[in-house]
Amino acid sequence: MPRQPLDRAAATGVSLVMAGSMTANVVSYLLAWLASRWLGPAGYGEFASLLAAQLVLAVPALALQTVVARESVRGRSPDALRSLGYRCAALVTVLAVALTPAMAWLLGTGIGAAFSALVTAPMLVLLATEQGLLQGKGRFVALSSVLAGAGLLKVVPAVAVLALGGGAGAALMAGAAGTALLVALVRVLDRTETPHDAAPVRIGVVSVLAASQVQLALIALSSLDLLIVRLVLDEHDAGVYALGAVATKVAFWLPQAVGVVLYPRMANPAQSAQAVRSALAVLVGIGGVLVVGALVAGPLVPMLAGDDYAAVAPMLWAFALHGAVLAVLQGALLSAIASERTRVAVLAWIGLAVEATTMLVWAKTPGELIGVGVTVASVTAIGVAVAAVRSADRVESALPVTVSSPDE
Repeated sequence: MPRQPLDRAAATGVSLVMAGSMTANVVSYLLAWLASRWLGPAGYGEFASLLAAQLVLAVPALALQTVVARESVRGRSPDALRSLGYRCAALVTVLAVALTPAMAWLLGTGIGAAFSALVTAPMLVLLATEQGLLQGKGRFVALSSVLAGAGLLKVVPAVAVLALGGGAGAALMAGAAGTALLVALVRVLDRTETPHDAAPVRIGVVSVLAASQVQLALIALSSLDLLIVRLVLDEHDAGVYALGAVATKVAFWLPQAVGVVLYPRMANPAQSAQAVRSALAVLVGIGGVLVVGALVAGPLVPMLAGDDYAAVAPMLWAFALHGAVLAVLQGALLSAIASERTRVAVLAWIGLAVEATTMLVWAKTPGELIGVGVTVASVTAIGVAVAAVRSADRVESALPVTVSSPDE
């Protein structure tokens, strides 16, 4: 009998993590909706671009969580892993300060607004350390709570600032303060101690950098359009595209629980091949449902966001398809990090170069931009997924076969 894509334990873990992720995502989309109405297309275009820049700089946080989870499974000391988190946060802080002027120039925003977006990144790095420890130990109830809290404490202060008439920069700074508060709460409440048999090996930043380049390629592919859109479209069309990209984010981030739960199995050579196949199958299924949902919900856009955004309605399914394909790509790339075979990320970097060049040279409308994004992401995801499955199969076939004796 063929194995199910997810067994009961994995399905329970996915449900728990998805509940936390959905809570965070729902409040994030509420923020996007309110910001689009309160700031207007031009102001919302700036807000969305700053969020995209923030996500790019937060790549080390995503990579750090995967490394901490992997090393926690291998028995590394929680103290050593937290030390790694502090060092990574320090590096990201320096980067945030150094990149603020360049980001402000690139996006056409003020220095204060750009800094408000980037200053959240170090906080996300520290939070990722704690999430990685919970993930590695399979503590999915606690992880779900932290994920939900991350969304609430980042979004609620930002919404409050916007409601009081604040701009994009002030809202992002409020979100950074909320994230910092959550980091402090999680660290105080989590009394995880170093077990006596924990491996005391010092984990280097190089491990995070290797995972970071994989995550950076993925995040760049998922955010590049929102950085380029302000260069090739006018302010109104850029705002229209930014609202459509909310559907991309929904389809991209909603299924991330699948990768979070199956990641430890991907790191186990004996389970990697089945885990990769299961993850990809579930991600494709979820993506298909979300695309159909976006196709049905498209006509509701003008009623929810206003007539200024009516142009995005017939394209909403394409934005959801973009996110769904990127989710599949994320699942395949996670397996590369789990097995420390990160060279496959070169395919994602090639896709990124092709997408950037095509968007800058050819795309002149929101429809053309999302068309390029979907096409490039699809080809890249197929290539990386095939490579990931073949790599896992080779590892599994190389394992020694255990043969039971007749007397057993």
